[in-house]
Amino acid sequence: MSRESWQLSHPTASLIPKARGGRAQRAMYLLLALCAAALYLAGEPLVPTARSLTVHFAALQIGALLKGTCYLAEEVFHLQSRHRGSFWRALSACFPLHWHGPMLLVCGSAYMALHDGDGQPLGLHLGLASLCQLLILALGLHKPSAVEMSEMSEKSKQNVAHGLAWSYYVGYLKIVLPRVKKSMEEFSRANPNVLACRETWKLHILVPLSCDICDDLEKADSNIQYLTDLTEITLTRAGTKKRVYKHSLYAIRDEDNKLWHCAVEYATPLQSLYAMSQDECAAFSREDRLEQAKLFYRTLEEILKGSKECAGTYRLIVFEESGEAEPHFLSSEILWHLRQQHHEYTIYEGNHPHTPSTTLNSTELSLQISKSDLPQPLRSGCF
Repeated sequence: MSRESWQLSHPTASLIPKARGGRAQRAMYLLLALCAAALYLAGEPLVPTARSLTVHFAALQIGALLKGTCYLAEEVFHLQSRHRGSFWRALSACFPLHWHGPMLLVCGSAYMALHDGDGQPLGLHLGLASLCQLLILALGLHKPSAVEMSEMSEKSKQNVAHGLAWSYYVGYLKIVLPRVKKSMEEFSRANPNVLACRETWKLHILVPLSCDICDDLEKADSNIQYLTDLTEITLTRAGTKKRVYKHSLYAIRDEDNKLWHCAVEYATPLQSLYAMSQDECAAFSREDRLEQAKLFYRTLEEILKGSKECAGTYRLIVFEESGEAEPHFLSSEILWHLRQQHHEYTIYEGNHPHTPSTTLNSTELSLQISKSDLPQPLRSGCF
């Protein structure tokens, strides 16, 4: 059962962006080949064409050096706080001399070698190139597009969402998820008819893309009823003695008035994204919030998939609320995932029958865990 199959069955899946591929790079190479072919077919003399090419290359390198000069004029006032008091660090940060400097020298040398003495002087070319590049800087035409900024932030893992996802995992999920199964097992022994399906012995984490979180699930949806709390986890954490972690068990009522039970809670870092979008100081728009919420889900999913200790202990439920007010939208989303897990459990039980008194070994437990904790395109009315 793969994530792709879930994407075909659940409409919310199409809202989560995948990591960008190398299509922009391939398009660049294609356009480069087309331009080279066009120049070749134009039949222009080789020497003038090569001289013009070196002039354009030199102009680009001059632009990079001029931009670095402008940035250096600011950075010299921040040597202690940003560059540890080193002028060389500031210089290296503003001028990527490992590439632009040698390229400028090569272009200048090539131009001089190809210069036939009949054209305009080299100084005039350099002056005009500098003027054009400074105009581009002054008009702000050098700034990267929104797509470029987004790609750079994602590749360097510097988005707000990356920090929130890692903080959520390291500071919370990595602590509680490995203990969820044990808490569920203890509750199931005391209440054998409530959590009959082992596949639902997970923490169901709600990820609303709107980032609008309701603290009381019973008020958010009348079909969701609080049942009890699972066994508390008490740890000494970051100087706090006996810090308590616990999860709540809820009963979800479906359209046939049948009760489904699971541990469910919201992903609390989304509250930070929502608060940032409401605070002018954060300069965080609703569009930024939506983009970061999607990236938060994708990053958290990647982190948890790579965590062996958290395997089979969670279920991410991402959803986007519709514009129309639906009183039982939240319970419907949770039920969709619970039914998927029940179906997975039914298939497993059919292929691997065992008596209830038999204790599952580690091999059997690993077979119950799907390759992906995302919902799967299976439908069943069985429980």
